[in-house]
Amino acid sequence: MKDIYEPKFVEKLFDKMSSSYSKVNYITSFGFSERWRRQCVEEIGIEKGKIVVDLMTGMGECWKHILKKSDKNSKLIGLDFSTEMINRAEKNKRKFKKSTIEVLKENVFQNSIENQTADYVISGFGLKTFNDEQLGELSNEINRILKPNGKFSLIDVSVPKNKILKPFYMFYLKNVIPILGKVFLGSPETYKMLGVYTEEFGNSKNTHRIFNRPEFDVEYVEYFFGCASGIKGRKIK
Repeated sequence: MKDIYEPKFVEKLFDKMSSSYSKVNYITSFGFSERWRRQCVEEIGIEKGKIVVDLMTGMGECWKHILKKSDKNSKLIGLDFSTEMINRAEKNKRKFKKSTIEVLKENVFQNSIENQTADYVISGFGLKTFNDEQLGELSNEINRILKPNGKFSLIDVSVPKNKILKPFYMFYLKNVIPILGKVFLGSPETYKMLGVYTEEFGNSKNTHRIFNRPEFDVEYVEYFFGCASGIKGRKIK
């Protein structure tokens, strides 16, 4: 199999899925994806007048939760490398005319965000597309762009450990999601990759291990019996 973590492969995959990703993500999470995004944002208590960076922003699905407490001095920077996702994010931006939103089509590891820019960093459902080395680079990048005492919260779908829930969940990932891919895109192989990424990812405990470094005070978080997990933390240096 081609290296599934190679950036160009991931970029093309999400370009293909962009037209139906929001619907499929909602269906495959049994409607919980919106709730998990909201919880991910709420973990760090975003205040008014601050700068929030949303990494792997996709179509801007987290924005409505991030901008709930925004004001004229607040700013949101959304970053993604998928052309089609960014095109949809630009359209989504029109819904928030009173908010200051900057959309960047850039790779998270080669971005133009200046050092110590962000008060908060958010990422919803992008972790599983990174291998260990890339997660290490992600921790470096978040450390670079966060201000001292800045906070971060990252979340992704996970494989639950519950003996009853796990086999059902994995069957769903491996068999039902590809069918949805065929229905929406005529390509079961495209959405099959979401199951592959999720199974390889497992949960965010490995991400927690990688982010557990002197610069961060970091905590592992689980949602709905482990069907989603993430980390939240603060930059202490």
